[in-house]
Amino acid sequence: MLTEERYQHILTRVEENDIVTINELLGPLEASESTIRRDLQNLENQGLLTRIHGGAKKLHRLSFEASMNEKQQRFHTEKVAIAKKAAKLIVKEDVIYLDAGTTTIEMIPFIPNDLSVKVVTNSVKHASLLVDREIDTIILGGSIKIATNATLGHTAVQQLQQFRFSKAFMGMNGIHLETGFTTPDPEEAVIKKLAMSQSQTVFVLSDHSKLQQTTFTQVAPLEAAEIIVDSCPKEIYRKLQFQTKITEVLS
Repeated sequence: MLTEERYQHILTRVEENDIVTINELLGPLEASESTIRRDLQNLENQGLLTRIHGGAKKLHRLSFEASMNEKQQRFHTEKVAIAKKAAKLIVKEDVIYLDAGTTTIEMIPFIPNDLSVKVVTNSVKHASLLVDREIDTIILGGSIKIATNATLGHTAVQQLQQFRFSKAFMGMNGIHLETGFTTPDPEEAVIKKLAMSQSQTVFVLSDHSKLQQTTFTQVAPLEAAEIIVDSCPKEIYRKLQFQTKITEVLS
């Protein structure tokens, strides 16, 4: 395999899985361990990945955010399991804030439409799916961010300030023991923070890839919300428990 072909294979694996080990690359690349180590070093020098012990991980850019379509394809099974668990927390006549996100959107098929719930969302896609299920829905106005289909800006903030919620189900890009809940976009952070402050109970829905990640803008400290995750490493789980409640759905 040519050097450029090895590079492309490595970058594809890192993009799809966040982390790849040298052992996982040995077979597909048909190259020696020393060659793969050199490839990883060269790719790190080009700013395309970050080397770790025994492999490499995806380069973490604080302000980068993948599109909704790209994010929906990653950890889909885990997101559905998290969403199903979250939907079971909804009770009769709840007034819910449903944040834009690829895990929160998976809740919609599981929300019972016979409980007389009202849902407020800042997502065009979420609102459309909720209406299709004949669930009472309010969508926040404002400008629409193409990458996430979320409504943002002054109009959305003004409207959101009028509402109070029994529960909020939030998406986040980063959950970190020191930096708390974060998201890349400051405008989205304003909406998320306000929605959380207007809610009696807040749940952050996250697959495991968001744990111990930090992005550009802090939304809230960890104690501001309970976390529902597919799985969590034991050491991180133990430390998170000191700051908030965390539920694993695939443990």
